[in-house]
Amino acid sequence: MTELTGFQLRNVPLLSRIGADRADELRTDIEAAKAGWPDAMLLRVDRRNQVLISGGQAVLGKAAKIGDKPPENAVFLGRLADGRHVWGIRAALEGPEDPHTETEVLDLRRAGQIFDDVSAQLVATAAALLNWHDNARFSAIDGAPTKPIKAGWARVNAANGHEEFPRIDPAVICLVHDGHDRAVLARQTVWPERLFSLLAGFVEAGESFESCVVREIAEEIGLTVTDVRYLGSQPWPFPRSLMVGFHAVGDPEQEFSFNDGEIAEAAWFTRAEVREALADGDWSSDSPSRLLLPGSISIAREIIESWAALD
Repeated sequence: MTELTGFQLRNVPLLSRIGADRADELRTDIEAAKAGWPDAMLLRVDRRNQVLISGGQAVLGKAAKIGDKPPENAVFLGRLADGRHVWGIRAALEGPEDPHTETEVLDLRRAGQIFDDVSAQLVATAAALLNWHDNARFSAIDGAPTKPIKAGWARVNAANGHEEFPRIDPAVICLVHDGHDRAVLARQTVWPERLFSLLAGFVEAGESFESCVVREIAEEIGLTVTDVRYLGSQPWPFPRSLMVGFHAVGDPEQEFSFNDGEIAEAAWFTRAEVREALADGDWSSDSPSRLLLPGSISIAREIIESWAALD
Protein backbone atom coordinates (compact mmCIF):
# COMPACT_ATOMS: atom_id res chain seq x y z
CA MET A 1 0.00 0.00 0.00
CA THR A 2 1.29 3.44 -0.80
CA GLU A 3 0.54 4.70 2.72
CA LEU A 4 2.91 2.24 4.33
CA THR A 5 5.84 3.30 2.18
CA GLY A 6 4.98 6.95 1.56
CA PHE A 7 3.44 8.15 4.80
CA GLN A 8 5.73 10.59 6.58
CA LEU A 9 5.49 13.71 8.69
CA ARG A 10 4.88 16.85 6.67
CA ASN A 11 6.59 19.12 9.19
CA VAL A 12 9.19 18.89 11.92
CA PRO A 13 7.38 18.60 15.29
CA LEU A 14 7.41 21.94 17.08
CA LEU A 15 9.75 20.86 19.88
CA SER A 16 12.13 19.06 17.50
CA ARG A 17 13.27 22.15 15.61
CA ILE A 18 16.98 22.92 15.35
CA GLY A 19 17.76 26.37 16.69
CA ALA A 20 20.84 27.40 18.66
CA ASP A 21 24.16 25.59 18.33
CA ARG A 22 24.23 23.16 21.27
CA ALA A 23 28.06 23.60 21.36
CA ASP A 24 28.54 20.38 23.31
CA GLU A 25 32.33 20.78 23.23
CA LEU A 26 31.98 23.59 25.80
CA ARG A 27 30.46 21.22 28.34
CA THR A 28 33.87 19.66 28.91
CA ASP A 29 35.95 22.75 28.12
CA ILE A 30 34.63 24.54 31.17
CA GLU A 31 37.19 27.33 31.01
CA ALA A 32 36.03 28.23 27.50
CA ALA A 33 32.41 28.12 28.64
CA LYS A 34 33.19 30.39 31.60
CA ALA A 35 35.14 32.74 29.35
CA GLY A 36 31.95 33.49 27.46
CA TRP A 37 29.99 34.29 30.63
CA PRO A 38 30.54 38.10 30.65
CA ASP A 39 28.70 38.41 27.31
CA ALA A 40 26.38 35.45 27.78
CA MET A 41 22.57 35.52 27.87
CA LEU A 42 20.46 33.95 30.59
CA LEU A 43 17.12 32.12 30.33
CA ARG A 44 15.12 32.08 33.55
CA VAL A 45 12.72 29.15 34.07
CA ASP A 46 10.44 29.26 37.09
CA ARG A 47 9.23 26.36 39.23
CA ARG A 48 6.27 25.81 36.91
CA ASN A 49 8.57 25.58 33.87
CA GLN A 50 7.33 28.94 32.66
CA VAL A 51 9.39 31.58 30.87
CA LEU A 52 8.86 35.15 29.74
CA ILE A 53 7.97 35.49 26.06
CA SER A 54 8.00 38.56 23.85
CA GLY A 55 7.12 38.49 20.16
CA GLY A 56 7.53 34.73 19.84
CA GLN A 57 10.93 34.73 21.53
CA ALA A 58 11.97 33.70 25.01
CA VAL A 59 13.19 36.73 26.94
CA LEU A 60 16.92 36.42 27.62
CA GLY A 61 18.66 38.59 30.20
CA LYS A 62 22.33 39.36 30.71
CA ALA A 63 24.03 36.54 32.56
CA ALA A 64 26.63 38.80 34.17
CA LYS A 65 23.91 40.49 36.22
CA ILE A 66 23.78 37.50 38.58
CA GLY A 67 27.54 37.25 39.13
CA ASP A 68 30.97 37.14 37.55
CA LYS A 69 30.78 33.40 36.76
CA PRO A 70 28.09 30.77 36.19
CA PRO A 71 26.45 29.67 39.45
CA GLU A 72 26.54 25.98 40.30
CA ASN A 73 22.87 25.54 39.37
CA ALA A 74 23.24 27.05 35.87
CA VAL A 75 23.01 24.81 32.80
CA PHE A 76 24.72 25.57 29.51
CA LEU A 77 22.17 25.62 26.69
CA GLY A 78 24.23 26.50 23.62
CA ARG A 79 25.52 29.31 21.50
CA LEU A 80 23.55 31.87 19.48
CA ALA A 81 24.30 32.75 15.86
CA ASP A 82 26.28 35.80 17.00
CA GLY A 83 28.50 33.62 19.18
CA ARG A 84 27.05 34.54 22.57
CA HIS A 85 26.57 31.71 25.02
CA VAL A 86 23.19 30.97 26.60
CA TRP A 87 22.72 29.55 30.09
CA GLY A 88 19.56 28.56 31.93
CA ILE A 89 18.70 28.73 35.63
CA ARG A 90 15.75 27.83 37.80
CA ALA A 91 14.70 31.22 39.16
CA ALA A 92 11.91 33.73 39.48
CA LEU A 93 11.16 35.47 36.20
CA GLU A 94 12.42 39.01 35.57
CA GLY A 95 11.19 41.43 32.95
CA PRO A 96 13.38 42.76 30.14
CA GLU A 97 15.50 45.86 30.60
CA ASP A 98 13.15 47.88 28.41
CA PRO A 99 10.03 48.36 30.59
CA HIS A 100 7.95 49.08 27.48
CA THR A 101 8.51 45.58 26.07
CA GLU A 102 5.30 43.57 26.19
CA THR A 103 5.77 40.11 27.68
CA GLU A 104 3.75 37.05 28.61
CA VAL A 105 4.41 34.29 31.13
CA LEU A 106 3.91 30.99 29.31
CA ASP A 107 5.19 27.44 29.16
CA LEU A 108 5.97 25.04 26.32
CA ARG A 109 2.57 23.38 26.40
CA ARG A 110 0.74 26.67 25.85
CA ALA A 111 3.29 28.57 23.76
CA GLY A 112 5.34 26.04 21.81
CA GLN A 113 3.58 26.96 18.60
CA ILE A 114 4.53 30.64 18.87
CA PHE A 115 8.20 30.16 19.76
CA ASP A 116 10.78 30.72 17.07
CA ASP A 117 13.20 27.85 16.38
CA VAL A 118 15.91 29.09 18.73
CA SER A 119 13.54 29.71 21.63
CA ALA A 120 11.82 26.34 21.19
CA GLN A 121 15.13 24.53 21.50
CA LEU A 122 16.45 26.63 24.37
CA VAL A 123 13.30 26.33 26.48
CA ALA A 124 12.85 22.59 25.81
CA THR A 125 16.49 21.91 26.72
CA ALA A 126 16.41 24.10 29.81
CA ALA A 127 13.20 22.53 31.10
CA ALA A 128 14.50 19.00 30.56
CA LEU A 129 17.83 19.66 32.28
CA LEU A 130 16.44 21.65 35.18
CA ASN A 131 13.71 19.07 35.82
CA TRP A 132 16.38 16.39 35.98
CA HIS A 133 18.57 18.38 38.38
CA ASP A 134 15.59 18.97 40.67
CA ASN A 135 15.27 15.22 41.16
CA ALA A 136 18.89 14.06 40.96
CA ARG A 137 20.44 15.70 44.00
CA PHE A 138 21.25 12.33 45.55
CA SER A 139 23.01 9.36 43.99
CA ALA A 140 20.89 6.46 42.78
CA ILE A 141 23.70 4.13 43.88
CA ASP A 142 24.31 5.02 47.51
CA GLY A 143 22.16 8.05 48.27
CA ALA A 144 25.15 10.37 48.65
CA PRO A 145 24.72 14.01 47.64
CA THR A 146 25.66 14.86 44.06
CA LYS A 147 26.66 18.18 42.51
CA PRO A 148 26.45 19.53 38.94
CA ILE A 149 29.46 19.28 36.63
CA LYS A 150 30.10 19.69 32.91
CA ALA A 151 28.12 22.92 32.70
CA GLY A 152 25.04 21.21 34.08
CA TRP A 153 25.14 18.19 31.78
CA ALA A 154 26.15 15.71 34.48
CA ARG A 155 26.26 15.29 38.25
CA VAL A 156 29.04 13.71 40.27
CA ASN A 157 28.95 11.77 43.51
CA ALA A 158 31.49 13.54 45.70
CA ALA A 159 32.05 10.40 47.77
CA ASN A 160 33.13 8.03 44.99
CA GLY A 161 33.41 10.11 41.80
CA HIS A 162 30.56 8.31 40.02
CA GLU A 163 28.97 10.47 37.31
CA GLU A 164 25.29 10.48 36.45
CA PHE A 165 23.78 11.95 33.31
CA PRO A 166 20.34 13.38 32.46
CA ARG A 167 17.61 10.76 32.37
CA ILE A 168 15.32 10.46 29.36
CA ASP A 169 12.22 8.28 29.47
CA PRO A 170 11.38 7.07 25.92
CA ALA A 171 7.74 6.61 25.04
CA VAL A 172 6.11 5.50 21.79
CA ILE A 173 3.09 7.16 20.22
CA CYS A 174 1.33 5.48 17.33
CA LEU A 175 -1.36 6.13 14.75
CA VAL A 176 -3.17 2.85 14.06
CA HIS A 177 -4.87 2.85 10.64
CA ASP A 178 -6.43 0.27 8.33
CA GLY A 179 -4.09 1.00 5.42
CA HIS A 180 -6.79 3.07 3.72
CA ASP A 181 -8.91 5.88 5.13
CA ARG A 182 -9.68 4.93 8.73
CA ALA A 183 -7.65 5.44 11.90
CA VAL A 184 -8.10 4.64 15.59
CA LEU A 185 -8.30 7.47 18.11
CA ALA A 186 -8.79 6.90 21.83
CA ARG A 187 -9.76 8.77 24.98
CA GLN A 188 -8.02 8.23 28.30
CA THR A 189 -10.13 7.74 31.39
CA VAL A 190 -8.89 11.00 32.91
CA TRP A 191 -9.79 13.10 29.85
CA PRO A 192 -13.10 14.93 29.39
CA GLU A 193 -15.65 13.64 26.92
CA ARG A 194 -14.86 14.06 23.19
CA LEU A 195 -11.09 14.50 23.69
CA PHE A 196 -9.30 11.88 21.58
CA SER A 197 -5.71 11.32 20.56
CA LEU A 198 -3.23 8.63 19.56
CA LEU A 199 -2.20 5.64 21.65
CA ALA A 200 1.04 5.97 23.59
CA GLY A 201 3.05 4.30 26.32
CA PHE A 202 6.48 4.08 27.91
CA VAL A 203 9.15 1.69 26.64
CA GLU A 204 9.98 -1.09 29.07
CA ALA A 205 13.42 -2.46 29.92
CA GLY A 206 14.70 -4.88 27.29
CA GLU A 207 12.12 -3.74 24.74
CA SER A 208 12.50 -2.17 21.29
CA PHE A 209 10.36 0.74 20.16
CA GLU A 210 8.54 -1.47 17.66
CA SER A 211 7.76 -4.21 20.15
CA CYS A 212 6.57 -1.56 22.58
CA VAL A 213 4.09 -0.30 19.98
CA VAL A 214 2.67 -3.80 19.54
CA ARG A 215 2.46 -4.43 23.27
CA GLU A 216 0.98 -1.05 24.26
CA ILE A 217 -1.78 -1.16 21.65
CA ALA A 218 -2.71 -4.71 22.62
CA GLU A 219 -2.78 -3.75 26.31
CA GLU A 220 -4.71 -0.52 25.83
CA ILE A 221 -7.34 -1.43 23.22
CA GLY A 222 -6.81 -5.12 22.43
CA LEU A 223 -5.79 -4.72 18.77
CA THR A 224 -3.04 -6.72 17.12
CA VAL A 225 -1.06 -4.39 14.85
CA THR A 226 1.45 -5.09 12.11
CA ASP A 227 3.76 -3.14 9.78
CA VAL A 228 5.04 -0.83 12.51
CA ARG A 229 6.86 2.07 10.84
CA TYR A 230 8.85 4.97 12.31
CA LEU A 231 7.71 8.56 11.64
CA GLY A 232 9.70 10.94 13.85
CA SER A 233 10.40 11.99 17.41
CA GLN A 234 10.01 14.92 19.75
CA PRO A 235 11.40 15.84 23.17
CA TRP A 236 8.66 16.11 25.76
CA PRO A 237 10.25 17.59 28.92
CA PHE A 238 7.18 17.04 31.13
CA PRO A 239 9.21 16.07 32.99
CA ARG A 240 11.78 14.16 30.88
CA SER A 241 10.25 12.11 28.08
CA LEU A 242 11.13 11.54 24.44
CA MET A 243 8.11 10.79 22.26
CA VAL A 244 8.91 8.44 19.37
CA GLY A 245 6.23 8.42 16.67
CA PHE A 246 5.05 5.44 14.60
CA HIS A 247 2.18 4.26 12.45
CA ALA A 248 0.90 0.70 12.22
CA VAL A 249 -1.87 -1.29 10.58
CA GLY A 250 -4.81 -2.69 12.50
CA ASP A 251 -7.95 -4.63 11.54
CA PRO A 252 -11.23 -2.70 11.95
CA GLU A 253 -13.05 -6.01 12.30
CA GLN A 254 -11.19 -6.85 15.50
CA GLU A 255 -13.09 -5.88 18.62
CA PHE A 256 -11.66 -3.42 21.13
CA SER A 257 -10.68 -4.69 24.54
CA PHE A 258 -9.65 -2.18 27.21
CA ASN A 259 -7.25 -4.29 29.19
CA ASP A 260 -5.18 -1.95 31.36
CA GLY A 261 -7.82 0.53 32.47
CA GLU A 262 -6.14 3.56 30.90
CA ILE A 263 -8.49 3.94 27.93
CA ALA A 264 -12.15 4.83 28.38
CA GLU A 265 -13.16 4.49 24.74
CA ALA A 266 -11.75 4.14 21.24
CA ALA A 267 -13.22 4.34 17.77
CA TRP A 268 -12.31 4.15 14.11
CA PHE A 269 -12.65 7.54 12.41
CA THR A 270 -12.59 8.21 8.68
CA ARG A 271 -10.13 10.61 7.15
CA ALA A 272 -13.01 12.95 6.37
CA GLU A 273 -14.07 12.98 10.03
CA VAL A 274 -10.52 13.68 11.15
CA ARG A 275 -10.13 16.50 8.64
CA GLU A 276 -13.33 18.07 9.91
CA ALA A 277 -12.10 17.85 13.51
CA LEU A 278 -8.75 19.39 12.56
CA ALA A 279 -10.57 22.28 10.92
CA ASP A 280 -12.42 22.90 14.19
CA GLY A 281 -9.18 23.59 16.04
CA ASP A 282 -7.89 21.60 18.99
CA TRP A 283 -8.81 20.54 22.51
CA SER A 284 -9.25 24.18 23.57
CA SER A 285 -11.94 24.73 20.92
CA ASP A 286 -15.56 25.30 21.88
CA SER A 287 -16.66 23.28 18.86
CA PRO A 288 -19.64 20.95 19.45
CA SER A 289 -17.92 18.26 17.35
CA ARG A 290 -17.90 14.76 18.84
CA LEU A 291 -14.17 14.66 18.13
CA LEU A 292 -11.65 17.12 19.62
CA LEU A 293 -7.96 16.61 18.85
CA PRO A 294 -4.67 17.54 20.57
CA GLY A 295 -2.98 20.90 20.10
CA SER A 296 -0.10 21.68 17.78
CA ILE A 297 2.61 21.40 20.45
CA SER A 298 2.23 17.61 20.53
CA ILE A 299 3.76 15.28 17.96
CA ALA A 300 0.34 13.58 18.01
CA ARG A 301 -1.11 16.57 16.18
CA GLU A 302 1.58 16.47 13.50
CA ILE A 303 1.08 12.74 12.95
CA ILE A 304 -2.69 13.13 12.70
CA GLU A 305 -2.43 16.12 10.36
CA SER A 306 0.08 14.31 8.14
CA TRP A 307 -2.16 11.24 7.88
CA ALA A 308 -5.25 13.36 7.23
CA ALA A 309 -3.46 15.14 4.37
CA LEU A 310 -2.92 11.89 2.43
CA ASP A 311 -4.98 11.52 -0.72
